Amino acid sequence: MNAIQALLLGVIQGLTEFLPVSSSGHLELGKALLGVDASMNITFTVVVHGATLLATLVVFSKEIGRLIAGAFQFRWNNEMQYLVKIVVSMIPVVFTGLFLEHTIEQFFTGNLVFVGAMLWVTALILLLTWIFKNRQGDKPISYGSAFVMGIAQAIATLPGISRSGSTIAAGLLMGNQKGEVAQFSFLMVLVPIIGANVLEWIRFSGNSGLNNIGWLPLAIGFIAAFLTGWLACAWMVRLVKRGKLAGFAIYCMAIGSIAIALGLFGN
Repeated sequence: MNAIQALLLGVIQGLTEFLPVSSSGHLELGKALLGVDASMNITFTVVVHGATLLATLVVFSKEIGRLIAGAFQFRWNNEMQYLVKIVVSMIPVVFTGLFLEHTIEQFFTGNLVFVGAMLWVTALILLLTWIFKNRQGDKPISYGSAFVMGIAQAIATLPGISRSGSTIAAGLLMGNQKGEVAQFSFLMVLVPIIGANVLEWIRFSGNSGLNNIGWLPLAIGFIAAFLTGWLACAWMVRLVKRGKLAGFAIYCMAIGSIAIALGLFGN
């Protein structure tokens, strides 16, 4: 992977991590188009996800600070309850990471037909928020809603399934308030991504797997993903509040169709 490839893939990750179009699916498509070796997929993917994690911390820094301050009061207050809901949302993805990691990794091999099909699934999920828009309400996120959004997040570990799209759609379809759903969707992923990054760095510390990519492309990809992710995260929160998600379904259908066509006829 060279610096230009890393820059382009970092921009793709940053822009698509928060928009409901599947960053993993776009990364797989981008790697295929740029000729990036599939063996580099997991390391680079985790690094640029770490960049968008940092972007989330910046955008929601005030809210995160409020939650931490509330937790250190050691009372069953609103902040502590919110944090427990985030823990509940993590249960499905932790289960997936512990027991299905190797199975999930098999889908990150540049199979564009599969990625395209999953992008169509993302499109259908987004369309549901428009078809059943009368279900959207102003309820606060419950523990049950948090767990269902967590299931959506676990399913979205597959390339082509949008994490933000599926979790936000799940929250909206359960009648939760739009702004709170967007915020919760982005905050609930923080700990799983931190854990994945720590494990990946431990795995590749002193390992030739890191040298296959090199530090410079990783750094360029990280910076590009952070800057574009910062902008996309703030924009996506505003879009969810206005309820404008259905348009992304059309985009996912188009990109999914391109991915399937490239997978079937590209060679």
